[in-house]
Amino acid sequence: MLPFFWIVPDVLVAVRPSTSVVLYGCETRSLTVREERRLKLFENRVLRTVFGSKGDEVTGEWRKLNNEELSDLYSLPNIVRVVKSRRIRWAGHVARMGEGRRVHRVLVGKPEGNRPLGRPRCRWEDWMEFAQDRDRWRALVRTVRNLRVPKMRGIC
Repeated sequence: MLPFFWIVPDVLVAVRPSTSVVLYGCETRSLTVREERRLKLFENRVLRTVFGSKGDEVTGEWRKLNNEELSDLYSLPNIVRVVKSRRIRWAGHVARMGEGRRVHRVLVGKPEGNRPLGRPRCRWEDWMEFAQDRDRWRALVRTVRNLRVPKMRGIC
């Protein structure tokens, strides 16, 4: 079994084998607020294991790193952002698929029955048209990952 980290002279190389397990199939499932919170807690727990404790300069005592310090040390986007960007990337991929594919038929299919009251936030047709332009779609995926969501004109 691989350790969570190896220390090479003055360099910390993090090995996170659990991330690929957590992210497996994340493109096809939706996250509730509770699940997002639990994923953030899991990621912070792993990062605290990797980065360890911090010595206080004034008192000399050791303490756990708080969430802000963890995000400063770990430069990659948090796991919830990665999940959301992968979901959007997958939606664009499905929107560009051929009409004969089952996944595409599920995406564009019209469900039977009554809709709930109120205005829908966005129509699938709008996303389908936007996803046909790969460059704009990739830019959207990158902005979701970095949480700099632009005001998209012509969508929603």
